Amino acid sequence: MGAVSEREAPTSGTAAHGSDFLQLRPEDAPSGGKADWLAGRLRQAITDRRLTVGSRLPATRVLAAELRVSRGVVTEAYRRLAEDGHVEGRRRGGTVVVAAPPARGPKVPHPGRTAPHSPFTGEPGADVFDALRAADARVDLTPGRPDLSAFPRTAWLRAERAVLAELSTADLGYGDPRGAPRLRRTVADWLARSRGIRVEPDGILIVAGTAQALTLLHPVLSADGITGVAVEDPGSLGTRQHLRNGGLATPPVPVDDQGPRVDALRATGARAVLLTPAHQFPTGVVTSGERRRELLRWAADGGLILEDDYDAEHRYDRPPVPALRSLLADRLCYMGSVSKLLAPALRTGWMIPPPHHLHALTEAKRFTDLGNAVLPQLVLARLMESGQLERHLRLLRTRHIRRRDAVIDAVTAHLPGAVVHGAAAGLHLTVTYAPDVPDTELAAAALARGVKCHPLSWHRQLPGPQGLVLGYAADPPGVLTEGVRTLGQTLRELTRRS
Repeated sequence: MGAVSEREAPTSGTAAHGSDFLQLRPEDAPSGGKADWLAGRLRQAITDRRLTVGSRLPATRVLAAELRVSRGVVTEAYRRLAEDGHVEGRRRGGTVVVAAPPARGPKVPHPGRTAPHSPFTGEPGADVFDALRAADARVDLTPGRPDLSAFPRTAWLRAERAVLAELSTADLGYGDPRGAPRLRRTVADWLARSRGIRVEPDGILIVAGTAQALTLLHPVLSADGITGVAVEDPGSLGTRQHLRNGGLATPPVPVDDQGPRVDALRATGARAVLLTPAHQFPTGVVTSGERRRELLRWAADGGLILEDDYDAEHRYDRPPVPALRSLLADRLCYMGSVSKLLAPALRTGWMIPPPHHLHALTEAKRFTDLGNAVLPQLVLARLMESGQLERHLRLLRTRHIRRRDAVIDAVTAHLPGAVVHGAAAGLHLTVTYAPDVPDTELAAAALARGVKCHPLSWHRQLPGPQGLVLGYAADPPGVLTEGVRTLGQTLRELTRRS
């Protein structure tokens, strides 16, 4: 994203501004927080579509003069909007609105009243995440939501134009079902730099995200005599649903503060296990060195590890730990994607299977879809080669640290006694609380008040404390604070009534 432009926008285009711009009244601004006030007013105007995507903001000097504030106040407000992904500086094009948050549903102040089709009623079914996404809310704290407003549209368009300019006619035909060779080479380089994995491009399969990787694995594992895949507990409900849809059992393996318990894994008798060792979902635990060595010994005894490198790039206090795949190749299937780094809509990821499964998985991919769309693969490869993806990741890390800190501060202020779990990493955190209120009841009551989140019990097969899983990547700190404040108010009301 470019710096906020200091040039005055041309007079032609989507918006013209006069002294009544958004009916801003400088006398309403607090004496010590003018930049906060202005950023908040502009953010609200973007949210309620008074400023639509494509609109230009006034030049900083013009708006400063109209509001009778220093130019630094306006520059700071624009900078905050740019960091939130709402605006972008385009030099001669001025400062332009590039993304608006989704429209929020109406506030319904009825804690504890569950809608007839609430996703929190009964056991979560296969469509539970669709139902929750469709529910209206003012604040969406569901985990797994990346900051889609930060998607590097300008860089993507630039890379796409370059790819189209150099694309041959033959490149527009059917591609290699394993993925475009250029992207596989680039992914091999990326994984060597960022995850410590050494792999030849021919050992990589490009897939439509981790979900497709699991789907391709179902028949391959079954043909190998594997009837179940052990899973972390707590662990992702969605992943568990994918495995069960393929006819595989999912025996639970408890997770403690060091990672999955390998003694419990051995006790299941499972020959395969699905792990998120870089940043466990949902506890946020990073698997310790000793526990990693135990897992590798288990795999060397004939086990197969499916490594979902979930959230691996998003570590904020230190470099990410190397992938397990960097230590063991023959008994490990590695999976990663750009869904949380760029956007789920790209449906692009990769898997590195053990050599003895590579041919079977290549054939499964061939007969599933003949391979991913080639053009997006080539655009992604160019973004990675140019260093743009790493620059984008640095931007996200800076933004996510601030948002994670805001949620932790809000939990301390509004959910006293609650415990925040996990390392300084990822796009979510888990909170457990003491009051004897079922987390599904709390999540349902919060949704009735306009705040969405996941109850921790969704992600459990074994008994455990009540809690919530809160995503923080997609909204600015003020919105996150409002959401946690509502959760605290709701929990207090439910506690008084229980």
